[in-house]
Amino acid sequence: MPGYLDGYGESDARREKTLKRIAVAVGAVLVVGLAGYFLLRNHREKGQVDAFLNHIRAKQFEQAYALFGCTQASPCRDYPFDKFLQDWGPQSNHPDPGTIKLAALKSCDGGIIQFVNWGNDEIRLWVNRADLTLSYAPWPICNPRMKVQ
Repeated sequence: MPGYLDGYGESDARREKTLKRIAVAVGAVLVVGLAGYFLLRNHREKGQVDAFLNHIRAKQFEQAYALFGCTQASPCRDYPFDKFLQDWGPQSNHPDPGTIKLAALKSCDGGIIQFVNWGNDEIRLWVNRADLTLSYAPWPICNPRMKVQ
């Protein structure tokens, strides 16, 4: 016949074991979530830069120009298609687009700055997070006029 105190503390041990499992699961979810955030936070923007450079390598300059938010039908006011071709096309200082290499990437509040090495030149491309349009980055770092939080 079992004694009165034979099961004493078993429910506390089960509760403690359950709480440990919950704590480990929550910790694992947090670690995986944070790792996913830092690995994937610029995924769309990097994809836009890759698409742009693939269009340049394939000599599809109209499609690459469209990623700047411009078309030949409605060119950008300050960056017409002929200027784009001078920068990126066969008339550029670097006629071989196969030598384009991606360098550092800086993540900013409103987008990313992708450093691109082409020959001896370093080009800074800005990808806007809101609409994924490309432009030249006006700063080598994130906007210095924005307040750092």
